Amino acid sequence: MAGVSSESLKAALQELEAKLPTASLSLAEELFGVLGLLDSNAGLRRALTDPARDSKEKAELFGRLLEGKVSADARDIVTSLAASRWASARDIGDALETLAATTAVAVAENKGQGVDGLEGLESDLFAFNRIVGSDHDLQRALVEPQASDEAKTALALKLVPNAGPAAQLLIRQAVTAPRGIKPTALVERFVQLVAKRQQRWIAEVSVTRPLTSEQATRLQAGLDRLYGRGLKMNVNVDPRLVGGVRVMVGDEVVDASVISRLAELRRSLTV
Repeated sequence: MAGVSSESLKAALQELEAKLPTASLSLAEELFGVLGLLDSNAGLRRALTDPARDSKEKAELFGRLLEGKVSADARDIVTSLAASRWASARDIGDALETLAATTAVAVAENKGQGVDGLEGLESDLFAFNRIVGSDHDLQRALVEPQASDEAKTALALKLVPNAGPAAQLLIRQAVTAPRGIKPTALVERFVQLVAKRQQRWIAEVSVTRPLTSEQATRLQAGLDRLYGRGLKMNVNVDPRLVGGVRVMVGDEVVDASVISRLAELRRSLTV
């Protein structure tokens, strides 16, 4: 996904973030359900991604279809997607899949007190892929066209009997609606979303010289306070910074290094 679709997905993920602290797995299930509706209706996909249609019109169209069938949160999310711009009809479905999976990942994160919940989810998904990836008969069984979704789900979950609720939902989605790829490939995509979420709990700190114990403690406390959660801090000594500190948490960079200030000064002189 690139260009306008990538920007629309980025905006949708930012909007979703506000709902995630209190989200439940039922929201993820609803979003996956709406994805099934989209995937089964080519005319609807074309209507929602038609550049000639007004954004408000597309949102209202989708909203009417979902009225009384999903929660208010789910309706808000999907109508916002409908109002966004997409480069292709496939992209809106891919985006909805990402939002649904991200919601499930966040639920595991919330219930597991942060990084522990994410690591547990990642372990469950890895376990499923490891078992299926080593058995060709299982791989064939999980893509058998004649097998019902219920049968595929029962087989898949039997392989990881101790998997948590979020992992069960994601695995069920992968075996019943892989959307043109292997179930294990879709699970791997979900693993990547887990890994990306984990980065929110890791602070990559670059400094010019090793921190003293007192400095590290103060920096840790400051970062935890700034981000509102207990971060794992990885400290790297980088003499190129000249002075100051550079912190990266997920996609966010807090740069208070001298070299950053010099670069800003050079840019101002060239304007």
